[in-house]
Amino acid sequence: MTRREVAFLVPEGIDDPARVSGGNVYDRRVRDGLVACGWAVSTVEVTDAAGASRVLRGQPLGSAVLVDGLVALGAPDEIAAASTRLRIIVLAHMVAGSFPDATARTMSAERQMLDAAGHVIVTSRWTAAELARRGLAGPARVSVAAPGVELPNAGDDTSARRDELCDDDAGELLCVGVIAPHKGQDLLLDALSRLPDRQWRCTLVGSTRPFRGFADTVARGAQRFDGRVRLAGTLDGSELAAQYRRAALLVAPSRIESSGMAIAEARGHAMPVVAAAVGGIPDTVAGGGAVLVPPDDPAALADALDGWLSDPALRRRLRTEARAARSRLSTWADTVTAVAAVLEAP
Repeated sequence: MTRREVAFLVPEGIDDPARVSGGNVYDRRVRDGLVACGWAVSTVEVTDAAGASRVLRGQPLGSAVLVDGLVALGAPDEIAAASTRLRIIVLAHMVAGSFPDATARTMSAERQMLDAAGHVIVTSRWTAAELARRGLAGPARVSVAAPGVELPNAGDDTSARRDELCDDDAGELLCVGVIAPHKGQDLLLDALSRLPDRQWRCTLVGSTRPFRGFADTVARGAQRFDGRVRLAGTLDGSELAAQYRRAALLVAPSRIESSGMAIAEARGHAMPVVAAAVGGIPDTVAGGGAVLVPPDDPAALADALDGWLSDPALRRRLRTEARAARSRLSTWADTVTAVAAVLEAP
């Protein structure tokens, strides 16, 4: 195996439209970007530790293997065993131990697989700092490859569209992400219930499959808003882009977030953001065009949304900042370049 060949172990279903997630999108972009740059990428969907072991045992001695963090987390013993004969590079989309419901077993598996990795690629500076703070991986073994943004086509003048949004459109709110406790859609519904006199409509985009019980609770909660909250399910490609074009504001009420790919996509559409100041989100919105609120605080989120809905001057400022930030965004080509640099390192 040459340096421009790599095996990529990913979770099952990364190309399944019904399983759209930030991690799957990132993995697909890296895979396809490496191929476009001339790499031979052998992508293997792994469902369990035994499957990971079979793939790893089949790799040539000394070769580099890129492993999605979810796969590695489910097979820490296998990753550790393979690290004696392979160069294991873990692509860590998140810090598993930072989730409130993380178990001792999960945290032990995370430490074991990160200890075994020759190098770790993370998606944000926050993640790198958090790994160092927890003693999981020091700076010498960690590289950041932040998610990129696919800017709309030249014929789709998103900036002009934002300029045309009138005050009647300000209440078109969008929240994108798997319907899950860590994404905080319940907090958003709580915040919206505190704005009975404001004009707004909110679309929740994301899969309801991984956290069915929580998603059912959110769906029931949405019913009390008499159609003002819509669960659109999983959207991708042109359908998702249409939602970004239609909405005036992205709301990201996450309880934990490594980088915030939906936020980056919104910024590609020159869309202002109201988000929780948690994890990697502050870095993602560092260019302006956003209002940050304390995490897990529906009252503060409601206040921020009320400010957006009631203050035309604030809306104009945030739109101007978001439009300016759009020109400074990294692309997926930048992401692939960062990943390739780690793969090519000795």
